[in-house]
Amino acid sequence: MHLLIPFASVLTDDRGTFAAPALPRLASLLARLQPGERDDGDEWSLSPPHERALARALGLAGADGQLPWAAHEAALAGLETGDLAWARITPVHWNVGADRVRLADPASLALDEAESRELWAALAPLFEADGLVLLWGTPARWYAAHESFAGIACASLDRAIGRNLDRWLPEGPATRLIRRLQMEAQMLWHTHPVNARREARGALPVNSFWVDGCGVRQAARLAPSLRVADALRAPALAGDADGWRRAWSALDEGPVREALAQADRGGDVALTLCGERRAQPFAGAARSAWSRLLSRWRRVEVGPVLEAL
Repeated sequence: MHLLIPFASVLTDDRGTFAAPALPRLASLLARLQPGERDDGDEWSLSPPHERALARALGLAGADGQLPWAAHEAALAGLETGDLAWARITPVHWNVGADRVRLADPASLALDEAESRELWAALAPLFEADGLVLLWGTPARWYAAHESFAGIACASLDRAIGRNLDRWLPEGPATRLIRRLQMEAQMLWHTHPVNARREARGALPVNSFWVDGCGVRQAARLAPSLRVADALRAPALAGDADGWRRAWSALDEGPVREALAQADRGGDVALTLCGERRAQPFAGAARSAWSRLLSRWRRVEVGPVLEAL
């Protein structure tokens, strides 16, 4: 079992971290595992630590902001990717303020299939006119293909949600097409019937799209033992410290408890804790029954481990 936990630590505005609750199962699990080589970075990388860790587990490679998630996910969805370069297209709401633009969590839009398909059908001709392919995948995720996507570095959606977009919008000559299509989408959808209906019922309009996960499909390896526990993601992105602590307590009682039980049985267990800067892997080593017994009395302080992420 390999348990990967994104947003295990969350930075605050003063560069501290959310205070974690008591996590007795996690402390016991860490006492039974050994730390591996840490993936160091900072909070300004385009690819967050959990995406880098997941890519390594699947055997996917790419520079910062160039992990080919779009082609990988499109292939898993049964779409024909060929040798084209793909990008994830996520319909979003940009909250435009007096001095900044923030990206709302796309999950808050709760787009249904009918709304999503209407918006996609309106946008597809604009993409096609510029030589792009735009495929519908799910209500919250579409896929586009174009040769320019092979060399674009884009910030992950998880980096941009809730933040000022000036820092995270793609830059450079290769991104001019994306920026123009985003502006055209804003004009097209401004008066679209879907948004008129959404606003009438008090829902946020869909007024732009986000691009990330660009690249050509790579052969991914199977990772049947991998489990991504992402319950911390939503409260972390919302800056909800209390919700994040509740989610951590639930993880400690659920997936972490299961991993601990497997480790106590002598099973093969790995753990990767990911913050906003770093990912820290832990793995078990071959040990005698006596060593496994002694590890039950070893104490590990969880707080410093999470704060370092």
